[in-house]
Formats: sequence, structure tokens, C-alpha cells
Amino acid sequence: MTSPNRLLQSAPRRAAQALAAVGAAALLLTGCGSDSDSGSDKTKSEAASGGETRTIKDATGTAVKVPAHPKRVVTLTQEDLDAVLALGVKPVGITNGQGLSKPPAYLEDKVKGINVVGNLLQPVMDKVLAAKPDLILAGDMQDENVLKQLREITPATLVTMAPTDDWKLSFRGVANAVNSLDKANKVIADYEAKAKKAGEELGENKGAEVSIVRWNPDGPSWMEKKQFASGVALDMGLKRPKTQDKDGNAHTPALSLEKISEIDGDWLFLSTLTSDGEKALKDVQEKPAYKDLNAVKKNHAVTVNGSVWSTRGGPLASDAVIDDITKALKK
Repeated sequence: MTSPNRLLQSAPRRAAQALAAVGAAALLLTGCGSDSDSGSDKTKSEAASGGETRTIKDATGTAVKVPAHPKRVVTLTQEDLDAVLALGVKPVGITNGQGLSKPPAYLEDKVKGINVVGNLLQPVMDKVLAAKPDLILAGDMQDENVLKQLREITPATLVTMAPTDDWKLSFRGVANAVNSLDKANKVIADYEAKAKKAGEELGENKGAEVSIVRWNPDGPSWMEKKQFASGVALDMGLKRPKTQDKDGNAHTPALSLEKISEIDGDWLFLSTLTSDGEKALKDVQEKPAYKDLNAVKKNHAVTVNGSVWSTRGGPLASDAVIDDITKALKK
């Protein structure tokens, strides 16, 4: 099963980025709208959706027949959940957030009353079946056995994420799956306008260098420039410290205390995903090496929510990151 800490990518995972061209972009390729199945071949989920279907390609390039107007969507990652909620689609089944035993707090008010069908990428099949989905959004699911079981519940099961952290591309793919691509383009345009405006209003901190770090039990990992939260900061016109000026979409391996200077910047945003990581951060904050960081000396170290900042992101998570940065930097 894919680890909740799936953003710590290995070298083979990086090599898989070559698949990105086939990946989420494939979700934007739609076959035509009116497949006619005989009544005996229609699944119950197709009947519930009126029977009209479209054929699209998922993030692996696999052609999948989906309802033209899905009514019972199940999401298996918070990125898919974020995406459908931003599009005004209320799912009938969701999973807990990354590193959490409940849905992510930033979406809490939007998911009240929705059944939880498992943990991140770990669906409980009986619960998924009970939700009677006509469309399952399976995130970056790589377990073929799980995918096979999901497709037995409904063939309209899509892998929605390729090995890329470009949330805008994945979001557009999800939007295509639920037939809301025009709405997605507007959501992205609104986000980009908000990010630009927020960045221009940061006063003396406009264009500041921001370090974005996740603290793990074995030390800090800074995020490369194309990782989700880093991308939001760049969209706001902020910069990364020279030590972190690297084009990638992953977290670095955990750093030792001797290399902690790599996480310094004008501002330091710190997140954790586990209780062990939280304890490790609390412990290091008492050590001289941490206290000697310029950002810490200036009182510019800010703790943020790892279930937002350390994910692959989405439009609602992006809004939350903009708000966090603005709250810290705007004078």
C-alpha cells in the first residue's frame, strides 16, 4: 500500500516523472459523449446516472468509461476531495486526510455528514460498496489488486495523479472526469489572481525568500520548487533560498543537525505530518543549532498545517497556503 508519506520520493519515483506526459494530461483527453449500452449491460451506477457515458483517459493513459453526469462520487485522497469540493461536487464517500485519522481540518466544514470509507489510499471495500459509487477517484493509487477490487464495484475508477505535483493539471483532469472543465479553468484563474494580488500586498516582505520544510522524526526535509506549497509561494512572487533553488517536486532526504542551515531563509515555514515528527520538531527547537537560524532569531519561524502544506494540493489547499503566508508576512 502506498505510504501516507508518499511525497518522500525515491530516485526510481523521480524517474517515473517521464510518465507525466501521459499522466494527468491524459485525463483531459475525452472520447465522445454518448456511448449506447444495451439495457442488460448497464450497471446500476450507470442507470443511476441516467446511462449516458463518456470515455476519457486516466492518469495512466487507460481509457475509462465514466458517467456523463456522475452523481455518486467517492474520493480516495484529500487531493481528489479538495478538487471535487472546489467544483461544487459533494462526494458520497471520502477517506481520512494524509497522516490523519479523520478528514483534513481545512475541509472539515465541507464534509460533515459524508461517510468515511477508509484511510488515505486504503479503502475499506465494504464501505466503498455501501456508498454505491458511479465514479471512484483513486488518486495516485498504485496497488493493482486494490484497483481491481474497486473496478469490480464500478468500472468508472480512475487514477487521477501522475508522478507530478502540478495540482492544476491534476485538478483539470478531475474536473474533466466530472464534466466540469470550464468551471475548473475559472477556479484556477481566480486562484492565480488571488496569489498575485496577495504577493503584491506583502509590503516589506514582497519577494522575500521563504524556506518550506517538513519536519520528520529523523530530521527536516525542505521542499523543492515544484512541490505544491512551493509552487504557491512562487505564484505569490516569493523566492526560495539559494540552497533550496532546485527544480523538483519532492522533499529532500531528512537533514542532519549539522546541515540544518540549509533550511534557513528570510522566513521559515515548518510543518509536520505525524506525532513523532511533531515531537522531533519540539525537541530540536531547544537546541542551539536551531536557535542560531536567522529566521528563528528574527521570530520568522512559522508552524503550519502539514496536512495542507505537505500534500500534492488543490485549489482549496492553495487558498489556505496563501492565507497562511499572508497572515505571517503582511505588515
